[in-house]
Amino acid sequence: MRRALLLVAFTVTLWLGWVHETRLPLRSADEPPQRLVIVPGASAESIGRQLAALGLVRYPPVFRALAFLRGDSGRLRAGEYSLDGPLSLDEIIGMLVRGEVVRREVTFPEGKSLEEMAIIASERGVRADAFLRAARDPKPIRDLDPAAPDLEGYLFPDTYDIATTADPAAALVGRMVERFRAVAMPALPRLAERGLTLRQVVTLASLVELETAQAQERPRIAAVFFNRLKRGMPLQTDPTVIYALRKAGTYDGNIRKKDLAFDSPYNTYNHAGLPPGPIASPGREAIEAVLAPARAKDLYFVSRNDGTHQFSETLAEHERAVDRYQRRRGTVKDGERG
Repeated sequence: MRRALLLVAFTVTLWLGWVHETRLPLRSADEPPQRLVIVPGASAESIGRQLAALGLVRYPPVFRALAFLRGDSGRLRAGEYSLDGPLSLDEIIGMLVRGEVVRREVTFPEGKSLEEMAIIASERGVRADAFLRAARDPKPIRDLDPAAPDLEGYLFPDTYDIATTADPAAALVGRMVERFRAVAMPALPRLAERGLTLRQVVTLASLVELETAQAQERPRIAAVFFNRLKRGMPLQTDPTVIYALRKAGTYDGNIRKKDLAFDSPYNTYNHAGLPPGPIASPGREAIEAVLAPARAKDLYFVSRNDGTHQFSETLAEHERAVDRYQRRRGTVKDGERG
C-alpha cells in the first residue's frame, strides 16, 4: 500500500513538474520582446538550447520532449521570431509550428544601380558588402546574358522578404534574379522580332527608366533612342554620364560641361550606340516600352520642369523648346540635349 502511495505521489509530482515547465510562462508580462532566430534545418534539441539561453526554458530536453509528444519535432519553422508577453513553452512551440515569424521587408524602387541597392538593403539589416558580393557574380544570369560581368540591370525592383539564413544577402539577390526571370522570360520571343538581345533591351530600358518617371512617356522616350540609334546619332543621355562618374568615384551630384567629355564607354556623349550594359534595374513598364516603343519620329526631348518632357523631331524645334522650358528659366544645363 505504501509503495502504491509513493508511486502515486511520484507520478503526481512528475505531472505537476511537467505542467509547470510546459504550461506556465517563465517570462513576465512587462519584459521586453526577445528575438529568436531559427536557421533552416535546426533540430528541436538546438532550438531548446537557444530557448534556454534566452531564459524561456529551464531544461532544453523538456522542449525536445514536448515537441516530440505533440508530434511537432519536424514542423518547427525557421525564421526570426519576436517572443513577447508571458509565453509558456507549449505556446512557444505553437508559434514555431505556425511560423509566426517577424516579417522584414525591403523595397527597391525602379532605376537603382547595384551600389544604390546595396545601400537600401543595408538600411534593412543586410550587409552592403555581402549584397554587392552576391550582385557582382553573374552566374545566375549567364544563360540569358553570357556577356554580363555582374547582375547590373537583372535585379528586379520590387518588395522582398529578407530571409533568415546564414547569408541573407545571397538569398535576397537570388530572389531578385528569379523575379527578373519571371518578368523577362515571357518577353524573350519578342526580342527576335525587334532584332535585339536581352542585354540590349535591359540596357535601353535602364536608360528609359532613368529619363522619365512618367509611365505614358516611356514608349516615346524609347522611340527617341531607337530613332537616334538608327541614324547613328549619339544618345547623349545624362544618366550614362552620371553612371560613368559614379563608377570612377568622381560624381558630386552635378554634371558640368567638362563631364560630358569624360572618357568612359558608358558616356553616350562620347560614344555612339548603346553603353556596354545596363546602368540600373528597370521596371516592367520600361522593359515593355523598349519592346513596344511609340511610333514617333522624335529625335529630341527636354524637361518641362514639371516631370514631363517636350518632344521634337528637328534640332530647330528642340532648340525652341530648350529656350522656352530651360534657358528662360535659367535652368539649362551644360550639354542640355533633352
